[in-house]
Amino acid sequence: MSGGLIESAQNMLASVLELGRTRFELLGTELREELGRLATTVLGGLAALMLAALGLAFGAAALILNASEANRLAMTVGVAVFFVVAAALVGWQVRRVAAAKPRAFDATISELENDLRAIKP
Repeated sequence: MSGGLIESAQNMLASVLELGRTRFELLGTELREELGRLATTVLGGLAALMLAALGLAFGAAALILNASEANRLAMTVGVAVFFVVAAALVGWQVRRVAAAKPRAFDATISELENDLRAIKP
């Protein structure tokens, strides 16, 4: 084997390893960003959910207790229907937002696809 062929193979291997290292660094950066975004979203969502639930519960109790004896059952049913409709609307909105979000690791996947196209003859 000639020395030029071995040197060429070593250079090609070094460039492939460098390219792989760069892609894994990009993947690591995206993982950290996604984890931070997820933690913030989950904690913020839980806090908002807890505060909203407390506010709605106290408001509903005040409405029911403020109604006359004859209308308390109707008021309770009305409040329950309101909560079910509100939950359905929030669920629909969350599903719509989740479907519109770009897929995770989109930059990494597109870079790997570019690498694959560059390697193929």
